[in-house]
Amino acid sequence: MKKQFVAYIKNLQNEITSALEEIDGKATFKEDKWKRDEGGGGQTRVIENGAVFEKGGVNISEVHGKLPESMQQYFGVKDADFFACGLSLVLHPKSPMVPTVHANWRYFEMYDSEGNIVDSWFGGGQDLTPYYLFEEDAIHFHQICKTACDKHNPAFYETYKKRCDEYFWNTHRNEARGIGGLFFDYLKETDTMKMQDWYNFVTEIGNSFLDCYLPIVEKRKDILYTEENRNWQEIRRGRYVEFNLVHDKGTLFGLRTNGRIESILMSLPPHVQWKYDHHPEKGSEEEKLVEVLENPKNWVKS
Repeated sequence: MKKQFVAYIKNLQNEITSALEEIDGKATFKEDKWKRDEGGGGQTRVIENGAVFEKGGVNISEVHGKLPESMQQYFGVKDADFFACGLSLVLHPKSPMVPTVHANWRYFEMYDSEGNIVDSWFGGGQDLTPYYLFEEDAIHFHQICKTACDKHNPAFYETYKKRCDEYFWNTHRNEARGIGGLFFDYLKETDTMKMQDWYNFVTEIGNSFLDCYLPIVEKRKDILYTEENRNWQEIRRGRYVEFNLVHDKGTLFGLRTNGRIESILMSLPPHVQWKYDHHPEKGSEEEKLVEVLENPKNWVKS
């Protein structure tokens, strides 16, 4: 399974970076191959200062070794080894009219002292963080997610949409990071879902990503915007940073397993503002976004 999924994410990285370079039209991804001292490594691909994308990364990693003590306590195991692989991406567009997007798809195995697999699971998802709310974009993103889920189980979209709303919640701000999407973790073998079935589901979601996002980028990238729009984007980016550094499990896992810092913090935007006690004007487009972030919506019918 791990060989199968590693081959998949390598191919998906190529597909996604090629498509993003084409729609940007100016910047290209720079690749940085790295190795982890404890075992494994990865390929970080970063795009910067493009016509569309101010900063973004599409990274794959494949790491293994002894599970750090902090993670052994987290999983309730002793002297375990692990293997983890995945693709993680974050794209911060230049225009505040184009939403930031995040996605990742990952696979994890844990082994006993004799090298036998004692546990394995898939995780991942994709979610959208707009700065200005275009409801048709939210509906489009969620509809593509639902269509992909429905091919495997009609209950999956509602389940994983709800988990996404719960996970990407900035508890200290009492608001969502964005308008959600899908989030799933610990997808393990059951009586009804074998690991190959979960592989088929997770790769279905991965394959849907470009259809979810690129039509939105194409529609919004040439809209004119003001300096005030840009300031609002940077203020909202601050909330994005807060979530990633305070709550995000992937960031914390990477830091606790001696992950590569540059790759882990690649998700942070290049230009951010924190204004003291900032509130949008009543009745403004900015307030319209905040209202949805404080009260997550159901964008498509289950």
